[in-house]
Amino acid sequence: MTKRESIRQHTQEQTLRALGFTSTEAEALRRISMTLHRWAEHECNGTIERDENRADRPYWSNPNTGRHFVAPVADREAGAMKRLQAIFARHSLTYYVQGDPRGVALYVIRPGDVPDGADVESCYSRGIAIY
Repeated sequence: MTKRESIRQHTQEQTLRALGFTSTEAEALRRISMTLHRWAEHECNGTIERDENRADRPYWSNPNTGRHFVAPVADREAGAMKRLQAIFARHSLTYYVQGDPRGVALYVIRPGDVPDGADVESCYSRGIAIY
């Protein structure tokens, strides 16, 4: 970890603590964001796919050969979302999960970040990005 990354993580933790999150919750949010980002990368690359016929269970796929593997993948996205919902159930804030792997996966949305009548998808970047 570089000095710049260390400073950014410390600043992010202090910002979340000022909003009422504990240090443990702040670290959990960071890990959830990394998990969701990694999952979005796999889905975008085509290495993880979902099939409606198999009760929406994800499975590995090889995008180069088109071969699908029968063994299902542990659904890390669902687990991360459950942990995320459990953390935000204790707070009056909301969150936004951005599924594009080119950016940050998780944003904490404070009251006033989204103007009245606006859709969160059009202005989610006003929230706090969790790297």
